[in-house]
Amino acid sequence: MKIYISADMEGISGIVHSDQTDSTHPEYQRCRKLMTAEVNAAVEGARQGGATEVLVNDSHGGMRNILIEELNPEAVLLSGATKPFSMMAGIDRTFDAVFLLGYHARAGSSLANLDHTWDGPRVVQNIWLADVEVGETGLNAALAGYFGVPVVLVTGDQTTCAQAKELLGADLETVAVKQALGRASAKNLPPTKVHALIREAAARAVAARNQRAPFTFQAPITLRLALARSSQADRCLMMPNVKPVAPRVVEFTHADYAVLYNALRALMVLADIHV
Repeated sequence: MKIYISADMEGISGIVHSDQTDSTHPEYQRCRKLMTAEVNAAVEGARQGGATEVLVNDSHGGMRNILIEELNPEAVLLSGATKPFSMMAGIDRTFDAVFLLGYHARAGSSLANLDHTWDGPRVVQNIWLADVEVGETGLNAALAGYFGVPVVLVTGDQTTCAQAKELLGADLETVAVKQALGRASAKNLPPTKVHALIREAAARAVAARNQRAPFTFQAPITLRLALARSSQADRCLMMPNVKPVAPRVVEFTHADYAVLYNALRALMVLADIHV
């Protein structure tokens, strides 16, 4: 049985400020250890639930955060960027279930640590799939669903977990590792308690994986992207088949979600080019 883990950083207990996720800041090295330890707990729980293979995709920033020398040896680490499917690199139909670990709430959320959607307020304001507002949880769950793989566990702050349940189902296993009080403050659970909660939830999630359906949208799917500035939307219009729907908002429709996912990545690159 194969388990796929996409691991972000903002939703790790003890991490509340963007400085802590920045490789140039002194606190970053300590926070890499916090991230690696939560990943290890998820790997241990997956193995307890019956997993025989675990792939961990480092999905934050430059995607070189997890310390391989401290990673559970039962896992394989996929690190570095740029890579196909980015935060979901390596996903395919051979996997049985997906964990989204250390995730954060979508852009514009209240009571949410470091809320953003992909590139954050500098580029992305909001994203919708088929009129459903989504963050990275929804975007990545839909790509897993495209390959027929269900998301069975999400961890992060309480708002991230609530949004995941709203989108993916109330029976989804979640672990709220902290209670966000604002964008840069939270009540954080101690690592030992967090690790126990994640291990237990991961084991339950793997054992019950067949009870969860993949998250999908009916084709064709329309992606609507709200950008920070109208000039960014103008640059997005250079891509074929992208349509303007408001001064800062563009849409792209396609029947194949994998194409749509990569189109979003290309649109964000276009939006961030200064020409």
